[in-house]
Amino acid sequence: MERKVLITGVAGFLGSQLARDLLAEGCVVVGIDNLSSGKITNIKGLPEDRFIFKEMDVCSRKILEDSDFTTVGEIYHLASAASPKYYQASPFDTINTNTIGTKNMLELAKRNQAKIVYSSTSEAYGDPEVHPQPETYKGNVNTWGPRACYDEAKRLGEVFCYLYFTQYQTKVKVARIFNTYSAGLANDDGRVISSFVIQALKGEDITVYGNGTQTRSFCYVTDTLNGLKLLMKKDEANGEIINIGNPIEYPIIDLAHLVKTLTNSKSNITFHPLPEDDPKVRRPVIEKAQNLLGWMPNVTLEEGLQMTIQEYKNKLKDNP
Repeated sequence: MERKVLITGVAGFLGSQLARDLLAEGCVVVGIDNLSSGKITNIKGLPEDRFIFKEMDVCSRKILEDSDFTTVGEIYHLASAASPKYYQASPFDTINTNTIGTKNMLELAKRNQAKIVYSSTSEAYGDPEVHPQPETYKGNVNTWGPRACYDEAKRLGEVFCYLYFTQYQTKVKVARIFNTYSAGLANDDGRVISSFVIQALKGEDITVYGNGTQTRSFCYVTDTLNGLKLLMKKDEANGEIINIGNPIEYPIIDLAHLVKTLTNSKSNITFHPLPEDDPKVRRPVIEKAQNLLGWMPNVTLEEGLQMTIQEYKNKLKDNP
């Protein structure tokens, strides 16, 4: 029997690429997106005989009554703006998607006895005082600031997952996803790699916030998606929170110089005030992913950047 998979946020960065992967594996994919930050162009050309798109809000109770969802056996709950630019522009929608929307998806998983992967975030660790971050670290998160609508909503989403697992034995797995990139990120997304590459290719100033000593770890999209698919597949991951990210850490200033070198750009690197609550360090401990899933990232930052730069070059040729 063919696998029927539901992806929320299917028109987004991760959702659209995951849909392509699963369709290539022979799955039937039902995708929902309210197109608040996802783009319909991301899912153009997907095979209509095996891909059903529904423009819906994941918070709608109609999802639980729709016959297209009653035979779904796997759910990837990826819906949510993930860039500070977008989630801060619609803070209440961000909270609802990650709480009410998460509860809806868990309820559907419970009814269908389906497996569900919830995309949480490394932002659950806040501005960490433990480095690198294992899944057992409880985080240093500010409830009273511009990032809280995302960080705290994702954390409450994890609580819903915990309750459905402990109360109803729902087969839920939580992925704490660290920075993921590829040219699939929208040019205006505001996240660091997409911003740096576009600025470098256009010869604009490369804008570094703070002094550039803050660090991030960057995972190429194919590695992140492989992690999510392994989470879905492995029953040993039921009821577990697992970091999905690259454990190699880079200062932002080094990233700016690397992008400048790989693009042969004449851009200047400029420095600007650090946004409020911006984490100073971020690096996952991935032993749990290695042991439970047999997962680790394969694509180096330089390899991933070269692919990203080439794709953005092509995009800019088509839409200068």
